[in-house]
Amino acid sequence: MAIMSSRLIRHEICKEEFQKMGARVIDIQGIMFLVKFDLGGNRITYAYHLNEDNTFFVERIKPYLLSIGDFQYEEDIVDIIRVDVEQFRNAMNSSNFKQFIEIDNHLTKLVRLFEDLYLYYNISKEDLKVLDGSVDCVLESIKDIMRHSDRVYTKKDPEVLREDIEF
Repeated sequence: MAIMSSRLIRHEICKEEFQKMGARVIDIQGIMFLVKFDLGGNRITYAYHLNEDNTFFVERIKPYLLSIGDFQYEEDIVDIIRVDVEQFRNAMNSSNFKQFIEIDNHLTKLVRLFEDLYLYYNISKEDLKVLDGSVDCVLESIKDIMRHSDRVYTKKDPEVLREDIEF
């Protein structure tokens, strides 16, 4: 008879919760997990794995890559993914949803392009100043758009986007 640790039992319960939410859970050797949703043809996929310190690192990998963070307990992973899926379901009601995903993919690619730039080239301080100014303009545009747009999700506050955010 196999004996399961309390952590394994808790994780099995969390996998069942994901399945109740409509997800398909893929277990990769018991250390990495993919949680896949198909929301009306829009695929959302999360990956999480157990860190050396016995916490979990969670990221959304589809429709675009986003680090979500580190979590102590499996139940926290279920909660954060539940809210994220709920927010996506809500956002999918927008006629601008596809364009939002395209812009986010561009921003994700931009981060990678910037990394390649500084890892492969010797960039002058003047050029870095130009890039920093351009990024500041984008960030200010995001804040301005937030200020004049109607809020559509109110069950929790944004993690990062706030009126007092500094760049």
